[in-house]
Amino acid sequence: MIAGAGALIAAAVAAAVVAFGGDGSDGNAPARPAAAPPRIDRFDSERAFAELRRQVELGPRPAGSEALRRLAVRLRRDLPRGRFERVPGHPGLRNVVGRIPGTRPAIAIAAHYDTKNLPGFVGANDGAAGTAAVMELARVLRGMERPAGAPQLRFLLFDGEEAIDDSRPFRETGLRGSTAYAERHEGEIGTLILLDFIAAEELSIRREANSDRGIWRRLRAAARKVGAEAAFPSGSLGGAIIDDHVPFLERGVRAIDVIQWPFVCFHQRCDDMSAVSERSLDMTGETVLQLVRTLWR
Repeated sequence: MIAGAGALIAAAVAAAVVAFGGDGSDGNAPARPAAAPPRIDRFDSERAFAELRRQVELGPRPAGSEALRRLAVRLRRDLPRGRFERVPGHPGLRNVVGRIPGTRPAIAIAAHYDTKNLPGFVGANDGAAGTAAVMELARVLRGMERPAGAPQLRFLLFDGEEAIDDSRPFRETGLRGSTAYAERHEGEIGTLILLDFIAAEELSIRREANSDRGIWRRLRAAARKVGAEAAFPSGSLGGAIIDDHVPFLERGVRAIDVIQWPFVCFHQRCDDMSAVSERSLDMTGETVLQLVRTLWR
C-alpha cells in the first residue's frame, strides 16, 4: 500500500486502493470506452463468456464453500496438467494450477476464483471474468506452436483472495492463495499477468501504480496490435492496488494487475451477468494473448 499526505484510502477489489493522483510519466487522460471488437480473433470469446456464465450460475463461491470446491474440480480438469495446491495455514483452501512445459523463469497468467462472502454476491466481474479468461488463454496457448527454449507457461487460479475480516488490514485475511504460492515457488516465475476486473461494459483499463511499467507498455502495444487500444488508454488509474500480484512483486517478479477501477458494482449484488460484456472479455483476452506471445520471443 502506498500512503502519503492527504491520501484517500478506499477498499477495492478485495484490495486497498490509495488514491493520490497520477504517476507523472503516464499522464491522466480521461477514460474512453471501448468502441469495437478486436480485429485479431484467436481468443474464443463465446467459449470464455460461457465459462464466466457457468461460474455465476453456481451462485456465491466464497473460499472454503462447497460451490467453490465443485468449481475447482472442473477447473483443474480443464487446465493443462491441472492440479491442486493446498494453502498452508488455511484448511480447505486450495489453488488450482496448470502449466505448459518450457524453460524457467516461467510466465504466469493468474486470477482469483473465489468470491467475497456476501449474501447473493455472484462476482461476475470480480472473480469469474478473470478465471474465465485464464481458462480460455490456457486452452488457446496449449494448442499454439512455440519456439524452442520458450518459457514455461503457468496458469494460476488463487483461492482466498477475498478478505474474511474487513475490520483488519486487508493483507491479514486476504491474498491467502497468492501469498502461499509466491512463497512456495519463489524464484520460479519471471513475469506475472494478473487478471481481475476485466469484462465490465465500456472497458477502460489503466495502469495501476504497482504494476511493472515495462510490461504495461508491452500490454498497450499488444492492445494496439490486436485493435483493442481503446480498452487500454494511456494514463494511470491514480493509485496502487493491493491485489494478488503484490506477493510476487515483493519477490522481484515483474507483475501487472489488469483491472478496471473504479467498478460501480464492486462487492455489490449488481456484479452479475448484467455487469459484464463478452466484447470486453474478448478485448482483454486477445490483448493478453498477444502480450504473452511477445514475451516468449
